[in-house]
Amino acid sequence: MEDDVDRLIAAWQRERPDMDVSPMHILSRVTRLALHLDRARKQAFADHDLEPSEFDVLSALRRSGEPYQLSPGQLVQETLVTSGTMTNRVDRLVRKGLVERLPDPADRRGVQVRLTTPGKNAVDGALDALLGHEQELLAGLSADEATALAGALRTLSLPFDR
Repeated sequence: MEDDVDRLIAAWQRERPDMDVSPMHILSRVTRLALHLDRARKQAFADHDLEPSEFDVLSALRRSGEPYQLSPGQLVQETLVTSGTMTNRVDRLVRKGLVERLPDPADRRGVQVRLTTPGKNAVDGALDALLGHEQELLAGLSADEATALAGALRTLSLPFDR
């Protein structure tokens, strides 16, 4: 069974036999899968009237557990964006009624961002849709293959997570 990456690699090997193109066997496929996953994510989120960046904030709040509330600083840490970017995202989500800002009881100058019921419903619906797309994407793998692939990808990504 030959795929697009096999054809791409064969062309490079023909044109540049002096180059070791073996990393392309893995990384070109990862790149192509990431594009497919990105499309599926955008569709799952759009079906629930969310942008990917909005889903990131809502999902951080949802994962935090009841009362689904974090400080803006905690949201910055969870989503790896700047504080200015987070302020804009929270403003947009407040306008949509998906989160609310509350005074921080531990710091009179601070605020907490809390997920509203419509926000919880939106993030849960988008997550359900996303997981459905992801399960379809992985349907061709056995459970053992999926476990092995997850382990190999973890090994590759760990240096970036530190």
